[in-house]
Amino acid sequence: MNQLSIDELRDLIEQAQGACVSIYMPTVKLGAETQQNPIRFKNVIKQAEAKLQEYAPELKNSDVSEYFQAAHDLDREEFWQHQNEGFALFISENFLRYYCLPIAVDEMVVVSDRFHLKPLMPMLTGDGQFYVLALSQQQIRLFEGTHYSIHEVEIEGLPQSIEEALQYDETAREGQFRQGTSSGNTGAQRQKAGSYHGQGSPDRDDHKRDILQYFYVIDGVLQDYLKNQQAPLVLVGVDYLLPLYHEANTYPHLLDEGISESPKVLQSEELHTAAWPIVEPYYTQAQQAAVDYYQELSTTEKATSAFNDIIPAAYYGRVEQLFVAVGEQKWGTFDPETSELHLHPDAEPGDEDLLNAAAIQTLLNGGVVYAVNQEEVPDHALVAAVLRY
Repeated sequence: MNQLSIDELRDLIEQAQGACVSIYMPTVKLGAETQQNPIRFKNVIKQAEAKLQEYAPELKNSDVSEYFQAAHDLDREEFWQHQNEGFALFISENFLRYYCLPIAVDEMVVVSDRFHLKPLMPMLTGDGQFYVLALSQQQIRLFEGTHYSIHEVEIEGLPQSIEEALQYDETAREGQFRQGTSSGNTGAQRQKAGSYHGQGSPDRDDHKRDILQYFYVIDGVLQDYLKNQQAPLVLVGVDYLLPLYHEANTYPHLLDEGISESPKVLQSEELHTAAWPIVEPYYTQAQQAAVDYYQELSTTEKATSAFNDIIPAAYYGRVEQLFVAVGEQKWGTFDPETSELHLHPDAEPGDEDLLNAAAIQTLLNGGVVYAVNQEEVPDHALVAAVLRY
């Protein structure tokens, strides 16, 4: 199972080929009621097989069976004992990916020429990607989280101890160390490129200097991984380490507030529980700022809630930020070559949810998507947008 992220969402968009089957279903996490999971799964797979045959009538029964073989292989008792609130499964030719979701979703089967991804977006846009950097002198760990989940990420070249970072050698036994420093630092206190020599005495100031050098190295490694990211970073560590890392840090989205606790005593779930209240205001304010921005432009042609205008604008890369109602569908087709838009009250063969399409196209073209309840969409519309031009 892959971890849900913006990169995963883009991967699903790019992997889509031919008929794309999207399946959503609520799941039960614990107890005897988990037996409902395989029953519901078998039912939605039958629905999906029927919809695929309707969507692509040229497919033989054997072709349809082959399409879903990997999905049937998932259907094991042990698999259904380890679920969350919801389940999403995406199938296309020679491709399958699934996610255990931390939020409940309505049962849904969609077959189209692209995956139906809008129900995933509340977990990724507006609900906040963030990072947690767990600091100690003997271990450094980086976690990536969202409102609903957190997981550890591995960073190539990230030192795992102060000894490794400062490259202690035999002279360390006599109180000497040598540490190669990086060039290109913008911080005023970063050492110039070359070698740094110092006394490893038990003096408190010397020890603080060692830790600061250690954090300079950590920051240097993270610069490449976090390059062009805008997600907030939260520190966790004992009290005296946090201000030292702030001094070494060059990542512009490091939050002032951190978690004053030894990361050794915190599990991933506990880190998430402690970090999200620190991160949430960052995203609440960002979303409110986006709403305010829309309202400021509401008397101009750069802000609109006109559905027929927004769909083409999303395809043509004109949407800077999009508010879209999650849980709502608007079926039809749009041809970007002819600009022809056709809407239908119910899904017809070849249709797609155009709200989903607008969200996908906005992401593909570098825009920001807020998938929210309809009452949170400006003008209480199904969709609203700020346009680049």
